[in-house]
Amino acid sequence: MKYTAQDFKSGQEPRWCPGCGDHAVLAAFQRALPAICEDLGYTKERIVVISGIGCSSRLPYYMDTFGMHTIHGRATPISTGVKVANPTLSVWQACGDGDALAIGGNHFIHAIRRNIDINVILFNNQIYGLTKGQYSPTSKLGQITKTSPYGTVESPFVPGALVLGARGTFFARSLDSEMVLNQEVFIAAAKHDGCSICELLTNCVIFNDGAHMAFADREVRADRTIVLRHGEPMVFGKNKDKGLMLDENGKIKVVTIGENGVTVDKLLVHDAHTEDTTIQAQLINMKYPEMPVALGVIRDVAEPTYDDRVRDQLAEVKEKSPIKCMDDLLNSGSTWTVE
Repeated sequence: MKYTAQDFKSGQEPRWCPGCGDHAVLAAFQRALPAICEDLGYTKERIVVISGIGCSSRLPYYMDTFGMHTIHGRATPISTGVKVANPTLSVWQACGDGDALAIGGNHFIHAIRRNIDINVILFNNQIYGLTKGQYSPTSKLGQITKTSPYGTVESPFVPGALVLGARGTFFARSLDSEMVLNQEVFIAAAKHDGCSICELLTNCVIFNDGAHMAFADREVRADRTIVLRHGEPMVFGKNKDKGLMLDENGKIKVVTIGENGVTVDKLLVHDAHTEDTTIQAQLINMKYPEMPVALGVIRDVAEPTYDDRVRDQLAEVKEKSPIKCMDDLLNSGSTWTVE
């Protein structure tokens, strides 16, 4: 069956504030699913959307798929259980920066370490929105919030760095308003065999409006972000006249094409599939104004998954076990007859 985005809309009106970036992420996800189902041969009954608690975690209500709205910080273990219990399902997890990285932080890194074949959509607005504006693990140092009236003194997490530190196999980043890129990212995540982390930089218009505006605003976005695609040179800028190269110390630097002998063929070429995280780590940690913010699929490498290993282990144990039925079990070990 050929699906359309409409087939994945539940009919419920999203209960997000007008202007919230979550609306755009939802629309991109619904538009990506028909291509995912077609490319992978899925029916919509194989799609499961699971969430924790938070604004973004209302997403399952708006999807015409199977789903669960679970508890705060615990979406990841529930997603894990669903996938291991039924590996044929395509499991998607919607969570926020507070839900996933604070109370759910331990679950988050271990799902990545285990390489469980789930797809995590991490909505990052750098604030707790549902509970009215407390700072989150990704809030900027010095940010004034309801719980940091003089500015937070905590350094924020960089989600991509957490992924690399947990030996992750897939990390992508995008902006809520990048509809086409978001669909590309979701399709790539679905095709990846392993734990996929898709960080979506979203805007909370009520409690943290403009958090990403310095580089996400449409007027400056082309010059302050770079969209990475595997196998393509790292070119960016409104006029496609800027690029990334390595300096003599192996650090990424911004160059202007046409100056000092710089040509496109001398630029770095993005390799999302390399095991070596050296360049990927630098790309993830780039930030404006010193560097453009990296968007797109930054890392996508193949490793055995947790669910595959569980399946293979069970098959091996069954093959070697002398117990094949209940009678074998009852007559195994020490037995005796009661007269």
